[in-house]
Amino acid sequence: MTPPHDTLWPAPLSWFDLTLPTLAENLALDDVLLAEVEADPAWGLLRFWELDRHAVVLGRSNKAEVEADLDACRLENIPVMRRSSGGGAVVIGPGCLAYSLVLPLTDEQRALGVASLTKRLMDRIALGLQSILPGATACGTSDLADDGCKFSGNAQRWLSRAFLHHGTILYDFDLPRIGRYLRTPSRQPDYRVSRDHAAFVRNVAASRETLIDLLATAWHAGPGESSSSAVAHAGRLVQEKYSSADWSILL
Repeated sequence: MTPPHDTLWPAPLSWFDLTLPTLAENLALDDVLLAEVEADPAWGLLRFWELDRHAVVLGRSNKAEVEADLDACRLENIPVMRRSSGGGAVVIGPGCLAYSLVLPLTDEQRALGVASLTKRLMDRIALGLQSILPGATACGTSDLADDGCKFSGNAQRWLSRAFLHHGTILYDFDLPRIGRYLRTPSRQPDYRVSRDHAAFVRNVAASRETLIDLLATAWHAGPGESSSSAVAHAGRLVQEKYSSADWSILL
């Protein structure tokens, strides 16, 4: 089902599919796109990307040694990096579609607060996926699940006039890698009921192209593209920020 137009999300959106060569560049590009909408909050965007190698991405305040099995990551040459948003640690790579939704932050959205706004946003994404996954439901703080099994994790970063909501959808992922590279999370949603990674996560039976189409349709987003200046800015940000030990734990 396609979610209806909603006055809570008034900005026109464009979507594009762009994966840069390295994890650091992709994380940096999200920061750059957020800064662009912050500077011009009359529009929003939806970016899709998918890394061609496995990696661990930590939330901004996560302790690497608590959330990730760094010895296992070293052994298998798995990069571990920190992103600028909150939330928990995730394993990404082939079969894990990442999406980055950058939206203007309106007075109405601020009045709702982070929790209520996130719930509205997650409900919209869940509704957009229900044509292929009728049981898709927003769970916990910012997860999507089906029959109690998580297939999507999400996180946010707010600025004064825009916010970044980015997440992942598992569709053809090597699920055992999650338990290999991540420890039991320090914070868990109630619906997890202390299950280990293997019992808690699942893939969605859909193609990458179908998921992109459904998410773009859910946000009434038209096709667009990222500017070359944004990509160049992301490259500079890698050198200025993501190459430091605070952000790059293992490379």
